[in-house]
Amino acid sequence: MFGFIMRKAGYWFAKRQQTDQVPSPETPQKEISTKLDAALADVKDTTLSSSDLVVRRFFIGGDIRAEAAVVYIDGLVDSSLISRDMISPLLFDTSKSAVRQSGEDAIGVIHNSLVAANEAKITDSLYDAIDGFLQGDVTLFVDRSNKAIVMNAKGWRQRSISEPASEAVIRGPRESFVENLRTNTALLRRKIKNPALTFEPMVIGRRTRTAVAISYINGLAKKSVVDEVKKRLKAIKTDAILESGYIEQYIEDAPGSIFETVGYTEKPDVAAAKMLEGRVVVLVDGTPFVLTVPYLFLESFQAAEDYYFRPFFATITRAIRVIGYLITVFGPAFYVAVTTYHQELIPTSLLITMARAREGVPFPAVVESLIMIITFEILREAGIRLPRPVGQAMSIVGALVIGESAVSAGLIGAPMVIVVAITAVSGFLVPNQNNATILLRLIFLVMSATFGGFGITMAILGTLVHASSLTSFGYPYLSPSVPFDLDDQKDNLVRAPLWAMISRPKKMSGDLQRQQYAVPPDGQQSGGEGGRDEQ
Repeated sequence: MFGFIMRKAGYWFAKRQQTDQVPSPETPQKEISTKLDAALADVKDTTLSSSDLVVRRFFIGGDIRAEAAVVYIDGLVDSSLISRDMISPLLFDTSKSAVRQSGEDAIGVIHNSLVAANEAKITDSLYDAIDGFLQGDVTLFVDRSNKAIVMNAKGWRQRSISEPASEAVIRGPRESFVENLRTNTALLRRKIKNPALTFEPMVIGRRTRTAVAISYINGLAKKSVVDEVKKRLKAIKTDAILESGYIEQYIEDAPGSIFETVGYTEKPDVAAAKMLEGRVVVLVDGTPFVLTVPYLFLESFQAAEDYYFRPFFATITRAIRVIGYLITVFGPAFYVAVTTYHQELIPTSLLITMARAREGVPFPAVVESLIMIITFEILREAGIRLPRPVGQAMSIVGALVIGESAVSAGLIGAPMVIVVAITAVSGFLVPNQNNATILLRLIFLVMSATFGGFGITMAILGTLVHASSLTSFGYPYLSPSVPFDLDDQKDNLVRAPLWAMISRPKKMSGDLQRQQYAVPPDGQQSGGEGGRDEQ
């Protein structure tokens, strides 16, 4: 029902947009003037003579004495590169007799023989010339030429590579993505040194002009998935893209669902591993979080270090995460159901203890639960927004003081404090599902308070039906459990040994064969005549 409402709302907004078109703020296509003064005037008019715009005019050395100008944005470039590799050769290198030619010929000679920039391209569009220095490059204009040279001189300050803040690991790489797109592509290239690793650039956002890159391994990622990602990204018509979360909301399969169908990570090894399974990664300039598609519900219970430890421990850890997820979703609902409707399920001694603890509490169990859950969410949000030292102290002390005071005042029973505390801690085991678990917890709580155990059962069935209907870029959201696939169970709740994962997930990759399967006989090394290969 909620999805139907969202689709109708989207249709209504689309019709309204058609009847109320907003003109595009992009710079109109215009050729570069052959007069340097006119070309620079066009640049200043377009940028409104911004204070960080730098225009350096000079005369090219040699007999021609042609006037030129470099234009760049202060703070986005490396000024030493501009002086050494761009301005100095033009001022002092007079050995290029070909520079004596004027106009377009001079632009070609400068591009091929004088400037030492590692990247340089010639353009005759004023829009491309302006977009170049807005992206951190330097644009060179020459008098009597209707072309300009856009040269690479990016040199803004950026955060150094550090440990990931949201995906801490005990064993494994400790590096994370940063806010610079080119640094992030280099981190992926270090993990996958293969010519099939592809990066396709795009620019999204009419005003922000945000650089976006689609990354995949050619031959592993299905062409249909790659084409669908490109189609959805090109369909984004908005003014601003400031973080990958913007793009996630535009390209996800089910905007009306509480479940996320687009994954994200800030670890290069996780992104590389997903691409090696046939997935597509979307990198956005200005954020350390990259998007991964398709995204399955099962991935919420997987961690990078599951594949760095031995399979037995990794399997137990995954089972603990599943148990924690069930506790954080069903904990308060189950407590309210058994204390309100099904007291006969509680052992007599425990029931007497719980009744004694709740003696004098003026609220029913469901109100107690709502008060404690809302209080915990307030403390958690406050702890996140405050500075880290203050936030951590406030969260711990606040929880202890408020919980103890509520019990002492007789407003909340001690068992409810314990249930909510265990529920809150269990939610941290599966952080990727945190948004969904908060809503599911409230839904199950309301259903249990209204209908008891029957309400919980109905909520479970409704959730399973909804999740089973979801897809992520054409791939079933609950696979390989729904629909069930025996071959793909090797990396489901049980993490099989790496040497047994001979194939990639079905229907996701264009090349299912990951490796050859060889069983070491009697402790000997695998391979050769002693092993057996299976397809």
